[in-house]
Amino acid sequence: MGAVTYPKAEVVEFVEQNLVPLQVLSDAPLAKDFNLQWTPTLIVLDTDGKEHHRAIGFLPPEELIPMLMVGIGKCYFDNQQFDKAISTLEKLLAQYPKSDAAPEAVYLLGVARYKSTHDPKPLKQAYEQLASQYAASEWTKRASPYRLL
Repeated sequence: MGAVTYPKAEVVEFVEQNLVPLQVLSDAPLAKDFNLQWTPTLIVLDTDGKEHHRAIGFLPPEELIPMLMVGIGKCYFDNQQFDKAISTLEKLLAQYPKSDAAPEAVYLLGVARYKSTHDPKPLKQAYEQLASQYAASEWTKRASPYRLL
C-alpha cells in the first residue's frame, strides 16, 4: 500500500485531517499487543487506544478512505456519540456510495439513528436501502430481521 495507496493526495489529506497514523513493524513488541498477523493490517483505535475496526490486506485509495470512515463512525457509535457517528456515515455514503464499506455504513447508520431516537423506522429504512442497493451484501442479510418492523 505504501507504493500505491498511501502516496495519493486524497489519502494523505484524509489521514492528516482525521487520524493519528502509527506504523508498527511486524516484529515490534506492539505487534503482539495488537495481534498483528499479516501486513498490512489497519486498525482504527479511539483516543483511549481501544480498537473499533480492523482491515487486513491491501486496499486501493478509493476503498481505504471509506474503510477508515467506517472505523471512525464505529468509534463514535461505540462511545455513544450517535450524532457524530451519523454525520460520519452520511458523509461516507454521500462521497463513496459504491465502495465496499457502503453497505456496512448503511447498516450502522440505521442502528445509530435508532439508538439516538429509539424509533425503529431507521432500522427498516436501512434494510430497505440495503436490499435495493446492496442485495448481495452480508449487511443486507444481517439487517433482514428489520424488514418485519
